[in-house]
Amino acid sequence: MTTPSCSPDIRRRQWLAATATLALSPALRAQATYPQKPVRMIVPMPPGGATDGMARLIAMKLGERWGQSVVVENRAGAGAIIGTQAIARAAPDGYTFGLVISSHTINPALRSTLPYDTLKDFTPLTQLGSAVIALVAHPSLPASDVPGLIKLVRAEPGRLEYASLGIGTATHVAGELLKVKAGLDMPHVPYNGSAPAYNDLLPGRVKLGFVILESALPHIQSGRLKLLAIANGQRSSAHPDFPTIGESVPGYAYESIFGFVAPAGLSADVAQKLSADLIATIKRPDVVQQMNAWGTDVVASTPAQFDAFIRQEIDSTRSVAKSAGIKLTD
Repeated sequence: MTTPSCSPDIRRRQWLAATATLALSPALRAQATYPQKPVRMIVPMPPGGATDGMARLIAMKLGERWGQSVVVENRAGAGAIIGTQAIARAAPDGYTFGLVISSHTINPALRSTLPYDTLKDFTPLTQLGSAVIALVAHPSLPASDVPGLIKLVRAEPGRLEYASLGIGTATHVAGELLKVKAGLDMPHVPYNGSAPAYNDLLPGRVKLGFVILESALPHIQSGRLKLLAIANGQRSSAHPDFPTIGESVPGYAYESIFGFVAPAGLSADVAQKLSADLIATIKRPDVVQQMNAWGTDVVASTPAQFDAFIRQEIDSTRSVAKSAGIKLTD
């Protein structure tokens, strides 16, 4: 029995198909095959809390999209430097990337040395979102909005203190930025996190504070604190009725950010694939809903937009730090 031979036309079509497959660019081939094994997501925070929860939610949804595990590795300490350094030192093969928070732009602005170069040692992927920073006051403060606060402080310079969640935190920078932009004299009272800050804010021992909105909402809703405004550049999508400081102080805007970066040297094709899949995951309605519930406005920016934002925030924070005399110990 003889095997029927292919016609010249069939053989030609088969040859063209094979040639087209071989002609696929390395970028397309890499995007088609990545990832082929579990991927590691480094989080520079301890387990638990909203930040870790956000990272784990994204890891789970991204893993579902890929059919590969995304393993969260918590590397906390030293103002997020330990975890961020681990990202910078990882192999640039797409199998390690990580979360960065506001310290990613604050540290290079306030510290003279770091074990990595924030602008050269990372591949920006996307800004996940921004936590809403709130300017709150004790009900006894005779001001209920930013114009009223400015009038009050200017009448008695140096008398009204404001609380933050620690020296060099996003809430501290937000407070100093207001002082610079509005020309105010308000002494800073740093606390080691939310709990001790609220221990003095709620009874009115300190009457003004910059805090994370999510943690302040129960106290605002119960009437134990009042919201004056939020620090973000635009109104929160989750709380559109809350005014921004920038509506009263032109040029004012500050955000507590979350974003994803990979090590420098990551190939453009893998970076494009990783970024696109992260953005698609972040934009899922169920993810957006949960992010908003955690007090975070979703951004999902492009790598170029995130890179520009990082550079802008470092310059802005460095300017505020110089004016306010803020410096972190290396």
